[in-house]
Amino acid sequence: MSTVTTHVLDTARGRPAVGVSVRLERLGDGPPEPVAEEATDSDGRVRGLGTDDLAPGAYRLVFGTGDYFAGIGADVFYPQVAVDFTVDPDQHYHVPLLVSSYAYSTYRGS
Repeated sequence: MSTVTTHVLDTARGRPAVGVSVRLERLGDGPPEPVAEEATDSDGRVRGLGTDDLAPGAYRLVFGTGDYFAGIGADVFYPQVAVDFTVDPDQHYHVPLLVSSYAYSTYRGS
């Protein structure tokens, strides 16, 4: 299993957000380094970003919410959502995103 997984739920519509681009970046001293990029599936999930042995350190998930909302004809206030987090060795990180046109929240899932 990949070290990082996610799912995106459109809370205003009460369903998974399908086709949201999700990019995993490694953060460091220079510009963010892209690690992997996928789009959410029919269940709003990305079942694996990167490898199953990411190096410890700081990472960022960038969700393309603007394109998603434009695609369904909805207004959007946050054209992208960036979530920074820290990876420790030998752990799995599930980082869900709950989103609507004018709000979002996230948490560390299981």
